[in-house]
Amino acid sequence: MKITFMGAGSTVFARNVIGDCMCSEVLRDSVFALYDIDGDRLKESQTILEAMRQAKGGHGRIECYLGVEQRKEALRGASFVVNAIQVGLYDPCTIIDFEVPKKYGLRQTIGDTLGIGGIMRALRTIPVMADFARDMEEVCPDALFLNYTNPMAMLSGYMQRYTGIRTVGLCHSVQVCSENLLKNLGMEDKLEGHKELIAGINHMAWLLELKDKNGVDLYPAIKEKVAEKLADPDFCDKVRLDYIRLFGYYCTESSEHNAEYNMFYIKSRYPQLIQRYNIPLDEYPRRCINQIVGWKEEYAGLMKNGVKDHARTSEYASWIMESIVTGKPYQIGGNVLNEGRLITNLPADACVEVPCLVNGQGVHPCHVGALPVQCAAMNMTNINVQLLTIEAARTRKRDHIYQAAMLDPHTGSELDIDTIRLMVDDLIQAHGDFLPAFD
Repeated sequence: MKITFMGAGSTVFARNVIGDCMCSEVLRDSVFALYDIDGDRLKESQTILEAMRQAKGGHGRIECYLGVEQRKEALRGASFVVNAIQVGLYDPCTIIDFEVPKKYGLRQTIGDTLGIGGIMRALRTIPVMADFARDMEEVCPDALFLNYTNPMAMLSGYMQRYTGIRTVGLCHSVQVCSENLLKNLGMEDKLEGHKELIAGINHMAWLLELKDKNGVDLYPAIKEKVAEKLADPDFCDKVRLDYIRLFGYYCTESSEHNAEYNMFYIKSRYPQLIQRYNIPLDEYPRRCINQIVGWKEEYAGLMKNGVKDHARTSEYASWIMESIVTGKPYQIGGNVLNEGRLITNLPADACVEVPCLVNGQGVHPCHVGALPVQCAAMNMTNINVQLLTIEAARTRKRDHIYQAAMLDPHTGSELDIDTIRLMVDDLIQAHGDFLPAFD
């Protein structure tokens, strides 16, 4: 069996996913094909993973493929393809995504999922993933594509609608949603045996039900604690708790993300909201800088002291592969096309995040029904941008980029139409060859 990792220069994440596979008796004898366009980063991942493979007993084999000319061979015969690419990296593209909008008075926190940053990231990534899909249709048409790259709904949605490749989008936030909420509120004792239902869209999937092991609804007790946390000046996860106050439900992704998915919290006319909700503007660039520095130090330490043993993580990828190979059922929260109206009050062409059963036949999304109307309405403000961005990538029409930016909740609430169009044009020019030509 062959497992191909696209964007293997993302060493920390490749180490987790491939390391998890090495922990599985079912997967450990696989060929692990590492693909990247950066030779130095690819070599670092190879060095770390080869040391880990030896520490795990020397099972399987690692192969490396560098550059577009070797991409098809990296994919040839793969049963599973894990995608973790970042087109344009932090420098220059993330810098551009943050610094150009600042000139127009638009501030962001993360900029990788929605907002003008998410739009531009999707537009430079979709053409690369379309190339992946064409190669896969030729050399591994039956492979399952496990997408971890953001913007999740836009990229996975494009693959699901416009390619023949079986695709599921995977995020880290579903697994820890209930745990984060209960720990933040001092309710850790309710974690054991708890039951939950999560559905919506990526980064804004709603914790619709949360019950303890005896079936008692935990939301009444949760809501009693929200006001206290919102009043705490040092508490940082306030936006999601405010969602409970305003909309009745908690959501999957962090407050620094959700602060920019709406028109409520980052407002130049109301700067006091930034302090009130502890919103970390320019958070993602800071993280990128810290991660770059941190990885250099960690890599030097690993080279000096050796690679430590790897314990299997809760990342979905290896568990999905194992379930499909063995037929043993496994449940995930997956990003899939809303075919058959899994969520009845969201569009059929939206990419939704719902419970999915995995078994020997693949990934099977579960029917959820209707979301609470206010939750569906919040999701739609994001879905509108997602669908228009996908359309822009598909048609190469600049008007659809303008429209996506105009309808983005944060961008549209801060800037006038003419300024939005100027900003989009400026971003397209600044990104240069990282973007295709738009009419």
